[in-house]
Amino acid sequence: MSFGKSKDKKKKEIIVLSKEEITAEKNILKKIWLWNKRRRQIIKKKREEPQTFVETVISWTKTLVGAVIVVMIINGLVIASFVVPTGSMEKTVMTGDFLFVNKFIYGPSSPQVIPFLNIPLPYFRLPAFKKPEIGDVIVFIYPGDRDDIKAREFQYYLKRCVATAGDSLLVKDKKLFVNGKEIPLAPKGQYDPSIALSPYNKFETFPPGRGFTRDIYGPIRIPKKDDIIDLNQRNWREWEIFIKREGHDISFDGVNVYIDNKPSTKYTVNRDYCFGMGDNRDNSADSRYWGFIPYENLVGTPIIVYWSWDTNAPLFNIVEKIKSIRLTRVGNLIH
Repeated sequence: MSFGKSKDKKKKEIIVLSKEEITAEKNILKKIWLWNKRRRQIIKKKREEPQTFVETVISWTKTLVGAVIVVMIINGLVIASFVVPTGSMEKTVMTGDFLFVNKFIYGPSSPQVIPFLNIPLPYFRLPAFKKPEIGDVIVFIYPGDRDDIKAREFQYYLKRCVATAGDSLLVKDKKLFVNGKEIPLAPKGQYDPSIALSPYNKFETFPPGRGFTRDIYGPIRIPKKDDIIDLNQRNWREWEIFIKREGHDISFDGVNVYIDNKPSTKYTVNRDYCFGMGDNRDNSADSRYWGFIPYENLVGTPIIVYWSWDTNAPLFNIVEKIKSIRLTRVGNLIH
């Protein structure tokens, strides 16, 4: 009994319209349609042609490069992924939390870094939809250590914005005051009494020479664009790195302070800044230690935890890595 016949089907050869056929067509709309049809035919024919090894490699390379470019554009303009590297914001977020970050809010930008390689790129920023506010959790480009004009490597940091441009900030016995009003610790923020204050702490904080500590800091004004800073032989050192980060040179010859080689007693601030602190207040390297955050360094604000595990657990130890997964954190909103 025969249930059917098997037939060898030959692939139908794709015939590509010639340019002469299309040129001869008088109807302009049909001519446009024919050109589009010819383009589709060429693409289809190329797909069905056997590829050499080199052509295959080139094709895959183009696909991968195209995917990376798409990721870079999305990562720059709309939303980005961020992995929490330290415990400075516990327990608002935890080390090993993977976050989606809203980049639209403070102004989307062109790609700032090459994915996977962490190589910084020159970038431009579109106008921000809002300025940072007290209480915002912010992701930003790290400006560098206290005594560095520029960060030694490109890094994203995560802190809470506790003061904005033009505000006056004071920390008194660990309590935070902005413009004379006490700002309560974030709902999931914490102090850690096990971390004692080092007697050398006043030599580690920003600005150098002011003698501030982690627990008694300020008062200090957060610089605002067009603010005027008075300069003299006693305070020029504390403003030295700040001014150099704004792209100007500052020096002192024992008598006069010089800005860009001109004697100066005042400096006009070029940009707006904010002040960031960790919710894990006693265990956070933040603006108290390395200074103000330029608004232009702001990247976005985290939205939600989409994954969480122990990033210190080695990948090759699959069992330990799986055990470290914290499903209870997945879906947590960040605020």
